[in-house]
Amino acid sequence: MESPAIRTEALTRTYRKSRKRRWWWSRSKPEGDETREFVALDQVSLEVRQGELFGLLGPNGAGKTTLIKILTTLLAPSAGTAWVDGLDVVADAEKIRPIINMVSGGESSGYGILNVRENLWLFARIYGVPTAVAQERIDKMLGVVGLTDKATSRISHLSTGQRQKMNFCRGFITDPKILFLDEPTLGLDVTSARAIRAFVKEWMAEKPDRTMLLTTHYMAEADELCDRLAIIDKGKVLACDTPANLKRQVQKYPIYELSLAPGASSWDGVSKLPGVHSATATTTPTTVELKVSLLDEPAIGAVVQSLVMAGGRILTMKKVEPTLEDVFIELVGHGLSDEATAPQPA
Repeated sequence: MESPAIRTEALTRTYRKSRKRRWWWSRSKPEGDETREFVALDQVSLEVRQGELFGLLGPNGAGKTTLIKILTTLLAPSAGTAWVDGLDVVADAEKIRPIINMVSGGESSGYGILNVRENLWLFARIYGVPTAVAQERIDKMLGVVGLTDKATSRISHLSTGQRQKMNFCRGFITDPKILFLDEPTLGLDVTSARAIRAFVKEWMAEKPDRTMLLTTHYMAEADELCDRLAIIDKGKVLACDTPANLKRQVQKYPIYELSLAPGASSWDGVSKLPGVHSATATTTPTTVELKVSLLDEPAIGAVVQSLVMAGGRILTMKKVEPTLEDVFIELVGHGLSDEATAPQPA
């Protein structure tokens, strides 16, 4: 059996914070220090398979970035163990770094006195990429993100979004075996984000042994890109599965929505049909909107037949699927829409 690309066992990271404590109830007692512990990761155990695009979905402060920093050898765990490509992130950090790369959304990287091409070439050479290969990859990546006309512009002259695009390019020009993307489309316009998502899918398909770990605030992005994903909150993994399986977990009954021509009362007896759990109708000036929850999905045939036999005219019918937002709210208790910097449609 193939060993996982990334594996963690009971991975924990705590931060100790000190603050001054004032003994306000007695003048005779001096000020002292009070040490508090903040648990950023709490016994996290995960496996990311080779060739998988794995997602981490969670609110701010959930522990996503802390986990990525540990896996990329930038931060040591307080307890537990993690392996990347079978190598221990603490003992084998120097062996891990040449085979990985990382892109963080909102990151301010690069040297302001160098232009875009020079910065990317410098990062490529640090990884040992030959100049000819580096230039070819740089040209390709600048085209992907729409920065070709900015290749000779200094970093200090770029907008925030353009710098983010350059950071995205930097992650791919070294052709890493395992790539970590931490909010890669944060703050980008819709067109740029769509182009980046398309490239990510193409890049993963080129070589089956490539592995990617992606964190994102955008539900549509996670749903579109990820083979599997973990929902994390307050340092704990709450669920881990494919997007489709996670969505199935929050929908007990198949649900259909039907629009009927106005004036018909043909839906009155639908709730009493075999295989129907419930049926509710909302009347508008132009239609009757019927929502039917089924105990068994094949029962939709009997529903349609009953409506037609009673003289109803069906204008539209669709099956209602739950979303990752529904899953997230079910597990965490609130959505992510108020935390994302900008909405990103699918």
